[in-house]
Amino acid sequence: MEDLNHIQEFKTSPELVEKLYQNSIHKTYPSGSTILNENAPIRSIPIVARGTLRVMRTEEDGREILLYYVRTGESCIMSFLGGLHNEKSKVRAEVEEEAEILFLPIEKVSLFIREYPQWLDYIFRLYHRRFEELLEIVHAIAFRKVDERLLALLHKKEELSGSRTLIITHEQLANELGTARVVISRLLKQLEDAGEVALGRNKITLL
Repeated sequence: MEDLNHIQEFKTSPELVEKLYQNSIHKTYPSGSTILNENAPIRSIPIVARGTLRVMRTEEDGREILLYYVRTGESCIMSFLGGLHNEKSKVRAEVEEEAEILFLPIEKVSLFIREYPQWLDYIFRLYHRRFEELLEIVHAIAFRKVDERLLALLHKKEELSGSRTLIITHEQLANELGTARVVISRLLKQLEDAGEVALGRNKITLL
């Protein structure tokens, strides 16, 4: 339970952490796994005890875009909101790196809101963080060039993984940025020529 005890809202309530573990289903997923699909019913809320998730949105034409990451100790606020309002999921959540996840049933989410003020604080803090990240996504799409967004995404992945070498395909980067694979391949070659990255098979090293 040490993975959740460090969270600000939970430090004063070890009982809440204990209840989370007692009432949740605990599962481990390898990288690349999908834990929530778009249009799927939301029966439980994922809380990441270890690892990272990426939350994606797919448009009708098949294009995808990365909305935000869910790190250790965090949850997916879109799942919170959709579950509480009995709506189907509007996003897809995938495992960025191997993750241990607690799935808290929806009915327990409402119960915890009534019984633990720290739980409500936790939800509001997550909502505020995700809202700021979504504003940054809107700003990046509107005002930043794709090469700038690509380099920023690579550095974000470096921060999350703790490694300068990223195991990732051009296709995945294109999906996360909402553009075409050929565009990403061209931009990565330009970054390599500029000495920013070294390219390998399904591998990118930041220099």
